[in-house]
Amino acid sequence: MIARRLIITGLVQGVGFRRWLMRESHGLGVAGWVRNRPDGAVEALLTGPEAAVEALEQLCHEGPHWAEVTGVVAERAQPGTPSGFGWLPLG
Repeated sequence: MIARRLIITGLVQGVGFRRWLMRESHGLGVAGWVRNRPDGAVEALLTGPEAAVEALEQLCHEGPHWAEVTGVVAERAQPGTPSGFGWLPLG
């Protein structure tokens, strides 16, 4: 199990990015959370098997077809024991 914290920038709010990420995470078996940030970015914590987390991280470079991702910054995080994928309030 690994965990990654992602900051996704570009046109990523108001385009369904969080809902898309939740859907993709379920398909890959990745747990965690996603939220909009006040600076216009989207932040996510991904936890799961290494291959699944890496695959979801790569998908975030494109996002849903309405998004225009300009950058993804990823850093290691402490794996927790989340039991699903949640949507957090603005953070």
